[in-house]
Amino acid sequence: MSGPFRILLPFLTAPLLTVLVLVGAAPAMAQEAAATNAAPPAPSVSVVPATVRELVATISVTGTLVPRETVMVGADVDGLRIEALLADEGDTVSAGDVLARLSTDLIETDLTQNESQLIRADAAKAQAESQIAQAEATAVEAEAALARTRPLAEKGIVGQDVLEQRVSAAASARAQLASARQGVAVAVADKAMLAATRQQIQLKKDKAEIKAPTDGLILSRSARLGAIASVAGGGLFEIARDGLIELDAAVSETVLASLRKDQAVSVTLAGSTEPVVGHVRLVSPKVDETTRLGRVLIALDPSPMLRTGMFARGTVETARSSGVTVPQTAVVVDGDKALVQVVRDGTIETRTVKTGIASGGDIEITEGIKEGERVVALAGTFVRNGDAVTAVELEPEAKG
Repeated sequence: MSGPFRILLPFLTAPLLTVLVLVGAAPAMAQEAAATNAAPPAPSVSVVPATVRELVATISVTGTLVPRETVMVGADVDGLRIEALLADEGDTVSAGDVLARLSTDLIETDLTQNESQLIRADAAKAQAESQIAQAEATAVEAEAALARTRPLAEKGIVGQDVLEQRVSAAASARAQLASARQGVAVAVADKAMLAATRQQIQLKKDKAEIKAPTDGLILSRSARLGAIASVAGGGLFEIARDGLIELDAAVSETVLASLRKDQAVSVTLAGSTEPVVGHVRLVSPKVDETTRLGRVLIALDPSPMLRTGMFARGTVETARSSGVTVPQTAVVVDGDKALVQVVRDGTIETRTVKTGIASGGDIEITEGIKEGERVVALAGTFVRNGDAVTAVELEPEAKG
């Protein structure tokens, strides 16, 4: 200020100063009011395009590696000492391979004794057969003498006492022949019994070699050198039949119905990053009443990494489909309906959709969304159907 106003300023009253201030501020207040009455900008929402891709639905299972079928191999004879062990744990064997050998000293002695008894039996049989020939000749001679004596006795040429002697001699000859024949039968029976005994001894000798009854992998060996084998002592070897090992897994009852025989499985073993390929072999029809878990057996391809008793984790492929997909966060469930918010021409459209399988944070949309349409990445936030929005594309790395 200058001139008269500078001189009069100290004498101005408070009301007058107030009026002057309001007059000077009027343009600024008018601009602020205009800005307040203007429409607010549309809110920004993050969107992602619906894309076509293949989804694979999976279920994770955990469990322990077990042999599919175990075979216990033990001794079939008692009282023999183990003199050799030819297989150990971890060995792969074929049917018929000798796993252990028992001492056969006593068996060899029994075989020698039996051999001598068989020789005696053959001699007894030969002797009995020779007695038959002699008895037959005697019987023929006695019968002939009796035949000659009968007519002479009838004519009174010989006495009755002579006839009776001839009858008695013929009967005695027949009895001796029958006895000789019975002697041969006894000798034959004795030899047969000794032959059966020999077979039994030979079988015992054969059983002294403990052999693998099937192809497989030896899981454990309890046989020890010098130990006395016993039939009642249990198995000496435990074999995984054909070397097959599988994953015995437990799964929740809520996903048990999604599992089917022959579904592909990728199994990761404890301490390993290289997966082992397998497939579902059996889904148990029973659920444990206490744990609410069901049992699933997963057959595994042969691998040197497999060890029974190991912990393993499997990923079961339950479904595979190719179609339009969006992030699972873009779908909101309202009762029995699935809803997705689509941004079209800057406006929100809330659509009811049908969903398919879900995997890796994405979900398949079978009806309601087309490829390329932009959907709100996080549904059910602060926008509703018909709202104007500003769409902001998410970076590819932010979509997961």
